[in-house]
Amino acid sequence: MAYIEFSRGVEEVPTSVRLLKSKTGERGSAIFRFETLNTPTNDLYGMRMVDSEGELFCRELRAKYINGQFAALEVIYEMANQSEWDRFMRIIQEFSASKNMC
Repeated sequence: MAYIEFSRGVEEVPTSVRLLKSKTGERGSAIFRFETLNTPTNDLYGMRMVDSEGELFCRELRAKYINGQFAALEVIYEMANQSEWDRFMRIIQEFSASKNMC
């Protein structure tokens, strides 16, 4: 079973995930948006995506606040080549299947 977490043992589910790929197909990005979190915002250091093959980690987090209140968190996961894209697709497909998102 695949899962996403910011803090070990605290699973998170994104509100949305957008996938982008360069015209050449060499590079890609996944932009995750979380509008609610189970992890306190002061404990956010990176996002882990874990499945049976292992773990992917990302530190590019952007918190959005409105009037001092948490509104959303955006996480950008960059993929530099086709093998990284393929690995990401396997983990996100397993995650979406385990959460009945597909």
